[in-house]
Amino acid sequence: MKNIAFLLITFNLWITSLGVQAASLSMAFDADPVSLDPHEQLSEATLQLSHLVFDPLLRRNQSGIFEPRLASHWEQINPLTLRVYLREGVRFHSGNMLSADDIIFTILRLKRSPDFRAMFNAIAGVKKIDALTVDISMHQQTPLILNILTYVFPMDSAFYKGRDAIVKFGETFASKNMSGTGPYILTQREPGVELIFKRFHKYWDHESKGNVDTIKFTPIRSDSTRLAALLSGDVDFIHPISPIDIPRIKRSPDIKFVSMPSTRILLLHMNQARRIEFRDQRVREAINLAINQSLIVEKILKGFGKAAGQLSVEQFSGHVKEIKPKYNLEKAKQLMKNAGYGEGFRISMMAPNNRYVNDEKISQAVVAMLAKINISVELKTLPKAQYFQEFDNRSADLMMIGWQSDTNDSNNLFEFLIACTDQNTGLGAYNASSYCNAKIDDRIRAANIEMNAERRTQLLQEIEIILEEESAIVPLLWQSLSWGAKQNFKIENIVNERNFPYLGDLVVE
Repeated sequence: MKNIAFLLITFNLWITSLGVQAASLSMAFDADPVSLDPHEQLSEATLQLSHLVFDPLLRRNQSGIFEPRLASHWEQINPLTLRVYLREGVRFHSGNMLSADDIIFTILRLKRSPDFRAMFNAIAGVKKIDALTVDISMHQQTPLILNILTYVFPMDSAFYKGRDAIVKFGETFASKNMSGTGPYILTQREPGVELIFKRFHKYWDHESKGNVDTIKFTPIRSDSTRLAALLSGDVDFIHPISPIDIPRIKRSPDIKFVSMPSTRILLLHMNQARRIEFRDQRVREAINLAINQSLIVEKILKGFGKAAGQLSVEQFSGHVKEIKPKYNLEKAKQLMKNAGYGEGFRISMMAPNNRYVNDEKISQAVVAMLAKINISVELKTLPKAQYFQEFDNRSADLMMIGWQSDTNDSNNLFEFLIACTDQNTGLGAYNASSYCNAKIDDRIRAANIEMNAERRTQLLQEIEIILEEESAIVPLLWQSLSWGAKQNFKIENIVNERNFPYLGDLVVE
């Protein structure tokens, strides 16, 4: 009896130390992840899942400052080598212990991922120093090495060994099975219906105040249905919220609304390989001038966004303040005539219908605007799981894509969206324009190794100037993020501008 009493007292003290009781979370979002493989697709949904089931070496807090996670600390031991020290006692969900071997396995896998390899080209190799220490070597000095390491979510090398193939939209072991070190274990998955996670009670982060024991994710494509589920109490937390619904959610005393600007750029690619018309700079400029970005933000997003004339948001080094949206319908019509296309032509367009806020409505607005310069657009919208397969196949003349810089830096945008496509390096992996400019690629490479901030800024701004002069792509807008939750869910402490909610730290009162 004494032993039982002692255990009860110990348990009660543990609960008291948490300050809150274990809770559950029911969350509705617009679509579920395409795959469970953290390296198959460089997407927001993949990274959100990674923060749940895996853990990064380091991450950014809400102020944007790096904080240690699986890496307890790090040091630059010479200009080309970063030494990373791992936490002791970190356990994977399989029961295996985290070690240097897992870091080596993970980084080498990232370097061969079609989606991630461009980001990891800067890393020359990884060397094991001891069981909990690795040296990460770079080909040349790399100003963004810590930014890159926020994308290293160590995988369980013993669990995945021999069955770690990466196949985009394929059926692989890694696409259906997970073993991470993160706060939650995926216990049930029915694609398109639900995902259920249970708290990993051997999780290493004992300082986290998070008290959510069970999470149920339900994909609800319809904005109004998703909001209705929150207002009726069927779910506790939703994202995204359609701008048209924001006044309604603000009027509800039982619901909290959190919003913040993001760095995600929404743009259109004009495929020059498919359409000879797009090889004419005058046509590309006409398309840019015919699309009224400010009107899209005002009418469709209700002001929850910012019209864009370039890729780099204001806080990025590459931002050029003089480059702004330049809607001018009459000039667009004249350029079409000058190029010999006054009577227009017909093109195809594809866009997602559940990936970005009001993406389908935005694409429909683009169709209407291009009709005014006699470009007839055959639009097809698809759920994101199907859309990105079509995007990879470059299946339409005009394609929509949104991109949030993985490194919080302009050059990541240029590497993935603008660089000449190179399957060996991964550069241009999301360049659906078939646009290729050696001057831009030279500046991308130079910026990746330039340690002088002023010179690096100049290189990045020169890229934005070239893109504007050549009308290479069609920047549309920078999105704002918004979430809604019941009042006792302290989501304001765990959401961020990158839309990677740290649900492991969520407190429910």
